[in-house]
Amino acid sequence: MDTKFAYWVPNVSGGLVITDWPMKTDWSYEYNKKLAQTAEQVGFDYGLAQARFFGSYNAEKQLEALSIANALAANTEKLRLIGAVHPGQWNPGPIANFVATSDRISNGRFHLNVVSGWFKDEFTRFGEPWLAHDERYDRSEEFIKVLKGLWTEESFSFNGRFYQIDEAPCEPKPVTPPDIFQGGNSPRALKMAARVSDWLFLNGGSLEKIKGQIDQVRQYAKEFGTEPPRVGVNSFVICRDTEAEAKKELENIIEHATEEAVEGFKEQVKGAGQSAPEGEGMWADSDFNDLVQYNDGFKTGLIGTKEQIVERIRQLDSIGVDLVLTGFLHFTDELPYFGREIIPAVREAASTRPTETVSV
Repeated sequence: MDTKFAYWVPNVSGGLVITDWPMKTDWSYEYNKKLAQTAEQVGFDYGLAQARFFGSYNAEKQLEALSIANALAANTEKLRLIGAVHPGQWNPGPIANFVATSDRISNGRFHLNVVSGWFKDEFTRFGEPWLAHDERYDRSEEFIKVLKGLWTEESFSFNGRFYQIDEAPCEPKPVTPPDIFQGGNSPRALKMAARVSDWLFLNGGSLEKIKGQIDQVRQYAKEFGTEPPRVGVNSFVICRDTEAEAKKELENIIEHATEEAVEGFKEQVKGAGQSAPEGEGMWADSDFNDLVQYNDGFKTGLIGTKEQIVERIRQLDSIGVDLVLTGFLHFTDELPYFGREIIPAVREAASTRPTETVSV
């Protein structure tokens, strides 16, 4: 199997679950530098830095995503780093130059995650307008078009609703074209991914739900005459010696959830999938227990023994998942274990993906 593996860079405080249950995870730069070097050594392909600016769901401290991703790229040799950026908070011109610079620092290992936004306060309290759900994706789609134009054309012009670019340069150009990642589960997000993005990140979900989203984005790409994006899915990994131990750990995490923070997060994400015209998308059907892991990572089902987790990843591969994005309670111990034990087992496993959907 050729499944790729990424991990959430824990560059905000509070880890990857909204809980008071003890965890071995830190958010500091020195911790993240060592973690990235470990991830590289044990076989991870990518690290994804998350973008937060306001304290929420226990994430009171934040290391800015582009900065930390660039720094980690400079301190690794093979690991590919993905920095997150919100259109509306950033303009595409300076970001194009930032990424082109990072491409040279990293020797082609820096990529960009374009986040359309769901946390209203992070826009309005910075003085930026809060757009309707589909308009945020309209803006992001223009943002990506501008980036790609600046990276490929000697002098680029663009006349859109959100961005007007007049014969702008971007020098130096990236040596290696950076991949554009995006998240989103709604129909508008999937259409954007089919038109302009290289990768689509999906929230965690059942095999049936994930397959439906993959089939839909491929159908959109067929209609648009574009290459469909590769697909990554979020997951929270709890690997223990027995299934009962893994499920008990999940129970502990949820039982000790920071209730006020989870409820606050639940209120904030009403601006995401629930606000889409169709009422579909990220967190549209998530309950309290799901939201304890803030990208529905429990739903993906990487909770059990090593053998069960490897088999689940085989199932994800069979429906078209190209990348598994992982989070852990104890990054200090569990990320190295996952790399040393599970990644090699997945690499050795036979793929059950139909030939026509194998990634290239």
